[in-house]
Formats: sequence, structure tokens, C-alpha cells
Amino acid sequence: MRIRRSAATSTALLVVWMLAGCGSSSNSKSGTLPPVITTQPSNQTVDSGLTATFSVVATGTSLTYQWKQDSTSIPGANAASYTTPATSATDNGSQFEVTVSNPGGSVPSNAATLSVNSKPLVTMQPASRSVTVGATATFTVVAAGTAPLSYQWQKGGTNISSATSPSYTTPATALTDNGSQFDVVVSNSLGNATSTMATLTVTATPAPVDVVTYQYDNGRDGANQAETTLTPANVNSTTFGKLGLYSADGLVDGQPLYLSQVSIPSQGTHNVLYVVTEHDSVYAFDADSGATLWKVSLLGGGESTSDDRGCSQVSPEIGITSTPVIDRDNGPNGALYAVAMSKNGSNYFQRVHALDLTTGAELFGGPATVQATFPGTGDDSQNGNVIFDPAQYKERTGLLLSNGVLYTMWASHCDDRPYTGWILGYDALTLAQVQVLNVTPNGNDGAIWMSGAAPAADLNGDIYFLDANGTFDTTLDSNGFPVYGDFGNGFLKLSTSPILTVADYFNMKGTVDESNNDEDLGSGGAVVLLDLTDNGGHVHQLAVGAGKDSVIYVVDRNSMGKFDSTSDNIYQEISGALDGQQVFSKPAVFNDTVYYGAVSDSIRAFPIANAMLATTPSSKTSHTFTYPGTTPTISANGSNNAILWAVENTNPAVLHAYDATNLAATELYNSNQAANNRDHFGAGNKFMVPIVANGKVFVGTPNGVAVFGLLP
Repeated sequence: MRIRRSAATSTALLVVWMLAGCGSSSNSKSGTLPPVITTQPSNQTVDSGLTATFSVVATGTSLTYQWKQDSTSIPGANAASYTTPATSATDNGSQFEVTVSNPGGSVPSNAATLSVNSKPLVTMQPASRSVTVGATATFTVVAAGTAPLSYQWQKGGTNISSATSPSYTTPATALTDNGSQFDVVVSNSLGNATSTMATLTVTATPAPVDVVTYQYDNGRDGANQAETTLTPANVNSTTFGKLGLYSADGLVDGQPLYLSQVSIPSQGTHNVLYVVTEHDSVYAFDADSGATLWKVSLLGGGESTSDDRGCSQVSPEIGITSTPVIDRDNGPNGALYAVAMSKNGSNYFQRVHALDLTTGAELFGGPATVQATFPGTGDDSQNGNVIFDPAQYKERTGLLLSNGVLYTMWASHCDDRPYTGWILGYDALTLAQVQVLNVTPNGNDGAIWMSGAAPAADLNGDIYFLDANGTFDTTLDSNGFPVYGDFGNGFLKLSTSPILTVADYFNMKGTVDESNNDEDLGSGGAVVLLDLTDNGGHVHQLAVGAGKDSVIYVVDRNSMGKFDSTSDNIYQEISGALDGQQVFSKPAVFNDTVYYGAVSDSIRAFPIANAMLATTPSSKTSHTFTYPGTTPTISANGSNNAILWAVENTNPAVLHAYDATNLAATELYNSNQAANNRDHFGAGNKFMVPIVANGKVFVGTPNGVAVFGLLP
């Protein structure tokens, strides 16, 4: 007999068959269909202290509900809606979802986000500071709360004019400032919070000097103005020379760092020199004796250092290339941050490490593996995003630690594509990645390397650097920015709040031709100048940089000039001052003078007057420095006894010292002067920057650190 089925019956059987065949969570024994969510929970925004209600609408029989906050079930939250307790700032960003169930199965909802508008909350109080007379002191606060946050620093309860950033740096201190108290009021539209008081201690006796970052400070001026031991009178080959060589297991490409009076477990208190190598090792040396206090390797299990990726720029191995950075206040004993490259077979790794200053132990659950994507269709992109490939990059620039974020910037290997221009930021207390930016996302190239210099930052936390040859979009949007977001061969300013973004820039009118001819800015480093006042009483906030086109560029940090195909709209542009020599270095700045050491050129001193840089040098050394030129370092006691130090990349390498007030005068010292090669310290190491601390000069070499000082 032939059985006929109605259309409705056939459809019903088909639905049952499809559900059974597609892995549905329906309960075939009960015959009950699982729930269907018809209205998802929606995002909620409330003020701190109020409650928020999330709701779901679902169809089905015998429904039950279980709400979750950030993937954790909420006890008793078993209805179609859930109302939170009174919210606080810590709830901001929480995710809420609900699982709806019945005998036929379960279905999760979409997650809804809770945004909590909150008054400011100070999460890191300003710390008290101790300085000597004539030095400055910097106070910093970290606050949470609904953006935008505003800041007003106070001294003794009185507002300080123009002190409206998360950090405040005092003018040069006097003994009358001793005991002054500083606090900051943080405000937003919902209210304000006042920090605790921080006390400034000012003493007449110089305090020991710490060198915690590349070229002493985030402005990158390269000047230590608290050096009381070394003077032009005693820096000569009779009384000054090489004290020793602290041996290490690889090339020292990162500038050494120095801390005074560090308590090392079971070893007492020491002045400590921190050194990183391309063999992925970190050393803590007694800065005075050279004894190794601790040493750690940053290689993972079964890993080796990276090969040179077919590029001779860093060879024969790549490990830790960049200058690390130190924060004495983070972690139980302070933290040293470093980026290390390694490999396991064909797999390459870049990792961010935070190490305990007293033991070398990893902090904050580290290390953090570097990974990133950014919207774009440029080199090495997939599905509308450029991808960070750890094999294609090296961290050559020094690290920047600013307002609690560690910034890394990434260079290529010998301009070997595919690569783009990455800047990545990590929370200094968690190592979580919190900032991602690519400055050539829809093009190619745009590496950031600056001959090993570190990006500079001003007191507002804005970041300045020079980008290498790469795509630049000459078509601009209505705000004067490249229409596709490609900033190759630019002098860039980054804003860090609320997210990392290009806030302003300068590109010369011939920028595309310069990139194509490899005459870009990226070989030089930038310096933030202190505020300058012209003859009319107007204050100017400037930065300076130069690269392969041999032009010194001085930008107004508040209006950098952007791009014009017919003219360079820049604060000051100086051609010819470097005799056409390329710059593979960073200048030093001291006592209203900018010092440049270009390739195969003298070191030249350019005074600043009327808020303008001189177009011709006031003095220059008689000696010229071969490739890559030199990055000078200044030591002085306040404005007195200023010495300019420079390393020459020859074999043997040479340490030079000049009277900074008159470079043309007789050279104070160089390491070739003493008889019998007494002060020789091996072959040169390109881009190495000397540091001066507490009467000693430290110079990285291919196999350790050479130490100079007054002879015993």
C-alpha cells in the first residue's frame, strides 16, 4: 500500500531529520526543541554606584537561565534578566552573558559589555623624590576613570601654572625647595580626586647617579649634569684611563645601565652595571670591581639565539639588541625591561621580559611573546590586517618607559621585505599588550631603528621619532594626514591617550624621492628640547632630528608642519651645516647647545639663541669620525666642568673627551694617547654610546664593557 504524507507532515519530519543530522543539542527522547534567543542582551552604560540590568528574550518551554560575568557563573542569577550590585570603576569593561537551557538543550547568548562612568581614581600615587641643588625632580601619577581626565599639580596647595599633565618636572631646584610638598588633582566630568602628598628633598651633597634609560632621560638629551668627579682638569692620559674590561658572552649592542646602592641578596649593597648581549644574556656587574653579581639567559627551553637572517647589520647572532630600561619602583625590588629574539628550528620568537633588579628573576608572569595585528592591506597582510612576523623584525631602538607603558619599535633586517612600521606598548606591571600602531599599514617598509637611539617623550607623554624609508601617501585627508595612514620617512609625534595614534608629523616635500633613494630620516634619533623663549617672550616647544639627507630639522612640537609637495612648512630647516654628511646618530643637548657627530665629520656644536638653532657651528673638533659618526654624551656638574665624550668606531676603538664649551680647543683625552696601548679596549662597536656615572665612563664592546676612570 502506498502511504501518502501531507506537506506539513513531510516538513516536520525534515526538520527533525535536519536537527538530528546537524549536531543539535535537542533531546530526542523528550522531543523538546532547544531554546531560541530572540533578543540578545545589550550593552549597558551606567554611572559608578548605580546598578545595570541585562535582559534576554528566548522562546521554548521549561526555560532556565544562568548569567555569567567574564565567563564566571553568577550565583543566584537565574532569571531572564540580571541586575548587578552597585557598580564601581573596576567593573568597567566587564562582559555579561547568559546560557538559556531546557530539556532539549542549551544556547549561550552574545556577550554584552558594561561601561561604568566613574570619578577619577588615583591608582599610583606620586613618589617622594630626592635631588641635589640644581637638579630637577619629576613627579608622576597614574589615574583611572572616565576619559578625558585632566590634571592640575600643586605645590604646597597652590596650583602650578601649566602643570597639567600626568607628570610634572620642577625647574632647577634650590635648597629653599627642600621639604616642599606636591600633589595633583585629577578631574573629569563626574568629579575629582586628589593624590597623596609627595615630598621633595633637596640636598647640597650630590646624590649617586642612576642611568635607567638610553641617554639618561626620556627627552634623550644625552647629558649627565650631576658628575662631580670627572673634570677637564683631571681627564687626561696621566690621571685618567682604562680601569678594566668586564667580559660578557656576546656583542654588547645595547647601552649599559647603571644603578647606585642596590641591595643584592646575600651579597650586600653594590653599585651595579646592567649589561645585555646578543647572546641573549643579561649581566649585573659590580660597577666598581667588575664582579658578576648575577647573570641570566633569556632563551627559552630548546632555543638558541637567532641567526643574522642573512643580514650583516647584527651578526653573527641576534639576541638582545636594544638598550633596556629600568624602573626602580616596579616589582618588589625594581624591574629591568628587555626584548630578546630567539629561535627553535625554523620558529622565531620575540619576547618582552621584566627582570628583578636584585636576582634577574622574571617578574609579572613574564615573559610576554610579541604578537600583533593591525588593520591594513600592506606587506604581510591577511584578511585586511597586517601581521607581525617575529622572524622579519629586530628591536633595534632603545626601549621607552613612559606613564607606566613600555614602548617597543621594530626594525627590518637589511630592508628585506615584507615588513612595515610597528610600535607596540606593554603594561609595565602586567606585560599585557595595551597599545598597537603601524605607521605604514597599507604600504611597505617604514622601519624604526634610528641607529639604536630610543624614541623621545615630552612631559605630556607624547612620543617623537624618525621613521625610515617607506610608503608615504602624498594624497592627504581634510586634516592634512596621509589618506591611507602611511607615514614612511617622517618625523612623527604619537599621542598615547586614549589609544596610540599619530598626532602630528613632518615630511619634507621630496619625501618620496628621498625614500626611493634611501636618503631617509630613519638613520637618526630625535631629541626633545626644553622649552625655549624667544626675544619677544614667546615660549617654543621644539624637537630636533636629522638623517641621511644631511639636513637638520627643528620642529615645533605643537605644529610640526605635515606635508606640502611645494614647500617645507617647518619651524626651522638647516641645510649645509653638516657639510653634506649623513647622520647615523643622535645629537646631545647641553646648556643651550646641540652637538652633532655626522658620518666622516667633526663633532659640531650649534648654539641656540632666540629659540633658534644656529645655522653654523660655534666650534667643532679637529678630528673626524668615520662611519657611523658618533652619538656624543655630556658630563657636567650643573653647568660647570662640561666634558663631551664620544666613541670612534675603528679598530682599535677610541674613546675621546673634549671640553664641551670649546670643541676646537686641545682634546682633553683619547684612549690612543697613553704609552704601550694602555687604554686600548678592542675593536669598535657601531652605534655604541658611552655613559658616565659616578666618576666612571662605560663603553660597550664586542665582548664586554670597557671601564674608564681616574687611575689609582
